Amino acid sequence: MLCTELSRWVALTATRSHPCLAICSFWKVVATTTRYDHFQQQPRSTRRAFYNKAVTAQVIQSHLSGRRSFSLSPSAVVNSAPAFVQPYLRLMRLDKPIGTWLLYLPCTWSIALAAEPGCLPDLGMLALFGTGAVLMRGAGCTINDMWDKDFDKQVTRTASRPIASGEISQFQALVFLGGQLSLALGVLLCLNYYSIALGASSLCLVITYPLMKRITYWPQLVLGLTFNWGALLGWSAVRGSCDWSVCLPLYFSGVMWTLIYDTIYAHQDKEDDVKVGVKSTALRFQDQTKLWLSGFTAAMMSGLVVAGVSAQQTLPYYAALTAVAFHLTHQIYSVDINKAEDCWKEFSSNRNLGLLLLFGIVAGNFWKKSKETAEK
Repeated sequence: MLCTELSRWVALTATRSHPCLAICSFWKVVATTTRYDHFQQQPRSTRRAFYNKAVTAQVIQSHLSGRRSFSLSPSAVVNSAPAFVQPYLRLMRLDKPIGTWLLYLPCTWSIALAAEPGCLPDLGMLALFGTGAVLMRGAGCTINDMWDKDFDKQVTRTASRPIASGEISQFQALVFLGGQLSLALGVLLCLNYYSIALGASSLCLVITYPLMKRITYWPQLVLGLTFNWGALLGWSAVRGSCDWSVCLPLYFSGVMWTLIYDTIYAHQDKEDDVKVGVKSTALRFQDQTKLWLSGFTAAMMSGLVVAGVSAQQTLPYYAALTAVAFHLTHQIYSVDINKAEDCWKEFSSNRNLGLLLLFGIVAGNFWKKSKETAEK
């Protein structure tokens, strides 16, 4: 009954409500209904679908009234695109950019660590790697959804994905994948030869990662090896080759970080994963999850300390590491692994953690320059 009422509200909003009030009105209706608690008990995917309908209603009304929607949220941007483009943007997960951030941030750490004392990270490299992160995350999601089409149909959270729902065929997805990889290759070819070879060698991980959940309870480890390749590539793009004394501990720390946040993420789907027969660290660790994540945190922080020492980092860097350690500790011990929404919230907070570490590296570089000047 509640779902019917909300759907009727969305339809009315599209035809007569002021576009600027669409989203606010949606939540007002939810909050004032006598069945608010019932709405809160709905699956997260159901509530998100209602929210997306509200965004769509706003966009429709904006077009009908000749006005443009000024919302810059990823979901609103995707919903504002032409209808035939939207499934491809959702296939790339452009409406959920957290994954792109988690792929991009290890690249920024490496680029920043490679900067000369007193200098900002190479802004051109940051832009180039940002473009590559969008393309490669999109390609990875396309490959994942092509492999997992049948599994996705059986999981509530993923059943609406474009390939699983039939909006995009396997052939169309393959052509789209070719386009993304071609553009990503163009980005890679802007780098030096060492980095081109290093970047190309990661493609086997990108292709095989989605299969790991069928084989092992450690697919998050393979994801970590894939997602943190930029920790190696960023340094080599700036310096011409890897300094393994810095790059390896940084890469190791990134892998540990991925094991932390993606295990939390995997707890959202653990019941569905059991039904469809796929594996994850969430199922492997179960009630021991927080103990395992604590171990990964210790390993991550140790790697970051070693990378900092090898890169001759300074006080601001280690202050940032302290803040990162507190963030991870709070994240691990406050998350309720049996509540999907709480898992998503803590998972998403890792973007801020990554940015915090980046700012610590940049500040450490400037402190390094000041220290060298004072010694002279």
